[in-house]
Amino acid sequence: MIKDSCTVADIINAFNNDLNDIYPPYEIKGFIRWSFQYVCGYSSIDLNIKRNEILENNKSDTLLTIINKLKSNQPIQYILDETEFYGLKFKVNENVLIPRPETEELVDWIINENKNQMACILDVGTGSGCIAIALNKNIESAIIIAIDVSEDALNLARENSKLNQVDIDFRRLNILDKKERESLPNIDIIVSNPPYVLEKEKQLMAKNVLDYEPHLALFVPDDDALLFYRNIIEFASDKLNPKGKIYFEINEEKGDEIRNLLSFNQFRNIVIKKDLRGKDRMIKAEKE
Repeated sequence: MIKDSCTVADIINAFNNDLNDIYPPYEIKGFIRWSFQYVCGYSSIDLNIKRNEILENNKSDTLLTIINKLKSNQPIQYILDETEFYGLKFKVNENVLIPRPETEELVDWIINENKNQMACILDVGTGSGCIAIALNKNIESAIIIAIDVSEDALNLARENSKLNQVDIDFRRLNILDKKERESLPNIDIIVSNPPYVLEKEKQLMAKNVLDYEPHLALFVPDDDALLFYRNIIEFASDKLNPKGKIYFEINEEKGDEIRNLLSFNQFRNIVIKKDLRGKDRMIKAEKE
């Protein structure tokens, strides 16, 4: 039972006691750290040395509200309206996917290979803008265009570009619409983490993803798993400059199919790259 006046230790105990049947201990520890940082500005060290400090009522109430939302499987990033990606802070909400570590690995691959190039980069399905913004911060000479079909997502991406002080050309555009994509200029590098989860795989997904993250950014029809890859590759065949590069995040089960699709469309130097967990999650190709 939480008292009217409670200490840091009381709230930490509430996190552990209320969430231990839902989340593993390491995840609860992360929730505690992020929540106290967000609400109180506490570091991990503060959590230890201030355990007996009495919290202001408004702060303890906010922390208890976070606990209740976590009990309903709401992602902590949406509860706090923010996350970190590639060392940068981003606002997130239910209009965009929560950036994943494997997407950071994709961004790192692109930066390491293209850091000193003057390139026009297109980010397809930008969502929160995390890929485009991270690339802009780390490839200084790049010109970046970022597109999405969702105006709500683009509005958030524009907020994130201001937050991180970068200048990106955000456009509402449906890459599946051939007429719309004709308006885009020639490109040197294309990057995309497109929807690739089959509708029939919904039942296998975690509740916090299925109930809260935008289905528009997740799912493709069961009979067309490569819908977005095929359309982006078709666009690249037309608008990617000679020797231009294309980078995708992929479903670990679809690497060979995407490789074959790229090869069929005259791309070369195709490389499938594993993420830190040993799964095939990225692919790169160059245009002949």
